[in-house]
Amino acid sequence: MKIGDLAKATSTPVETIRYYEREGLLPVAARTDANYRHYSDAHTRRLQFVRHCRSLDMSLDEIRALLAFQDAPGDNCADVNALLDAHIGHVAQRIRELRALEKQLKGLRAQCQGALDAEHCGILEGLSTQAPNPAGHGHLQGTHRKGQGRSA
Repeated sequence: MKIGDLAKATSTPVETIRYYEREGLLPVAARTDANYRHYSDAHTRRLQFVRHCRSLDMSLDEIRALLAFQDAPGDNCADVNALLDAHIGHVAQRIRELRALEKQLKGLRAQCQGALDAEHCGILEGLSTQAPNPAGHGHLQGTHRKGQGRSA
């Protein structure tokens, strides 16, 4: 099948498929005589696996590791368990961060109870005077260490 067919079969944008190929998550497809990529059912299954992992907020590095285990079916899966346990820890940390963010936002929202003019808005005042998050960013940047491929 051509890349457009694979995209349709997996509800994945063509550019994402190309990105996953460049990142090594999908094997490079064979080319036809007309130089079109030709994808097999194995590509479809692998792309569905990758997409499912992404829907679980796994990093590209985590997915690469899982694919390596999938490609070595005789190996012990203890490391798969450890990888998932670590990911669960990342998710738990993110939940804690989101709860703290929610608390901050609710506190900020409580600073303005009425429909005042913008000059007297407690929220705008709070945003102007409150120090940013000491971690160096006020919004969650993901739960994985830097460089673990969080895109697509």
